[in-house]
Amino acid sequence: MTRVLLLSTTTGYQLRAFNDAAIALGVELSFATDRCDHLDDPWQDAAIPIRFHERDAAVAAIVEAAAERPINGLIAVGDRPMVVAARAAEALGLTWHSVAGAAASTDKRRSRTALARAGLPSPHFAVLPVTAAVGSRRGAREVPSAPVDFPCVLKPVGLSGSRGVIRANSEGEFAEAFRRIRALLARPQVRAARDGLEGQIVVEEYIVGREYAMEGVMTHGALTTFTIFDKPDPLVGPYFEETIYVTPTHLASAKYDSIVAHVERAARALGLVHGPIHAECRMTLDGLVYVLEVAGRPIGGLCSRVLRFQPGLASLEEVLLRHAVGEPIERFTREAYAAAVMMIPIPKRGLLKQVTGEDIARGIPGVDDVRITAKMDQLLETLPDAGSYLGFIFARGATADHAERAARAAHSVLEFQIDDEIAVNAAGQV
Repeated sequence: MTRVLLLSTTTGYQLRAFNDAAIALGVELSFATDRCDHLDDPWQDAAIPIRFHERDAAVAAIVEAAAERPINGLIAVGDRPMVVAARAAEALGLTWHSVAGAAASTDKRRSRTALARAGLPSPHFAVLPVTAAVGSRRGAREVPSAPVDFPCVLKPVGLSGSRGVIRANSEGEFAEAFRRIRALLARPQVRAARDGLEGQIVVEEYIVGREYAMEGVMTHGALTTFTIFDKPDPLVGPYFEETIYVTPTHLASAKYDSIVAHVERAARALGLVHGPIHAECRMTLDGLVYVLEVAGRPIGGLCSRVLRFQPGLASLEEVLLRHAVGEPIERFTREAYAAAVMMIPIPKRGLLKQVTGEDIARGIPGVDDVRITAKMDQLLETLPDAGSYLGFIFARGATADHAERAARAAHSVLEFQIDDEIAVNAAGQV
């Protein structure tokens, strides 16, 4: 039987979608996850237990398992699994993204450098250690001065999405942002990743423009574009919370083609040559495209459900599995309906106690589903500290505007009770 290895965290939302697609295709799906290796298959998925920060050991475990059950292709879900996947592909002789490409796509410092060297439009940037301080006659300052002109954007080198991304318009805002990111990177759960990137911050010039996302796949260095998503809410800071992705894009064909060309060049420059890619871009008012990042993985979480393909309304996971085993996928095109997904923003920090309005939201014309993924009594955080969303709203319509309006209407009837967290002092007293 054809077998595909899926590398993911045990909490990855897409695991079930890939599993369902594999069953439908008659493909055996093997897993390599960061589950506990001291328990006897706690998830009942026969997964290879690995630790993503112990890359040599992880690759060795995968190669050992492949000796008994050969692997024909692989897919990574998430940034940390992507680097291990590239090394495993190299060890197994499978065609996939390069090791250097996977590493660069998870490191904003390497990515910025590679894209600039390739001649792609790139913002001026500098990298500062979180321990950086500038001396003065009055003593050492708590944080350094901004190394680029204002406005600028500060970003943790190794975190994904909008986590820790802050715009600063002055030295005062820069200092506040630097301290906040430094505190975020000092958190035990962030440092536990042990990627070696938790001690650096990228500072780059702010690019005025609209943001777009692209979903596609590279095949031996050539890009197949599944779609370009509009991000209708302006992302101007100080934080950059993504809320709605909608497709098809409103872009004129020339600007669409420009984004496609720039992403393909960027993927090649990084070394992402064979496998899924997800890209984020910003286009200026005069049409100049800045590729903000390209990752050698599909769109994250439940967001993949916004994409369906003809023939047969195939899922993104089905198309990617077919590609992973070497099957041509040119016949698959995105469905005719427009679609939108809202990543439900977190309105305030606190403990989630109740969600109401879900049934009403699901009954709004055009709404496919509403999925609340946050758990009751979970501590919610807002950006730039947050690492998750409240949930997702999926909508479809005759046009992109119809789908977007349906998603917004569904969100408007949802109500969230979020109580203030209970403060406990060092003595354990409330």
